[in-house]
Amino acid sequence: MTLAHLFFGYFFVMILGLALVVVTRRNLIHAVMWMLLMFVHIGGLYLFLNAEFFAVIQIIVYAGAILVMFLFVVLLLKVKIEKQRFINSFQGRAMVVVLILLSFVVAINKLVMGPLGEYTIERIQHQTHIKIIGHVLFNDYALPFMIVGLILFVPMIAAAVLAMRRHKDGSS
Repeated sequence: MTLAHLFFGYFFVMILGLALVVVTRRNLIHAVMWMLLMFVHIGGLYLFLNAEFFAVIQIIVYAGAILVMFLFVVLLLKVKIEKQRFINSFQGRAMVVVLILLSFVVAINKLVMGPLGEYTIERIQHQTHIKIIGHVLFNDYALPFMIVGLILFVPMIAAAVLAMRRHKDGSS
């Protein structure tokens, strides 16, 4: 086992552990703060994998924008905490343990026996991350990319319609 495997294992275990901590917190503000730490570890994993662009985007978009949005939603809606949460029941805990064990098995299987992809480190360094992302996204996954765009477009239209209806009714 090399030092690289140890670093990857650290990030893997921390990300899974922090995800578990996020879903088990009763206080939503604390859950969001633990999620911030998880996002930073995901960014560190991207740095470890020589994907600096993804690391920066992870920190800016997720740890910055998405997390702030979560905080605004939690604070503005004043979400009440339910008495019995699924994760605190025996079935919820058992399911989380099974999912974590399954994740470990899949990760170890991919780490030990996973085939090498067509994008080697040398090819990525020669063509840059952004160029390869664009090539794969717009050539190999063009249809799923357009479907995701449509899926994200529908809530935008719904939000605009709701905002127009609220403005029309005069209840701002």
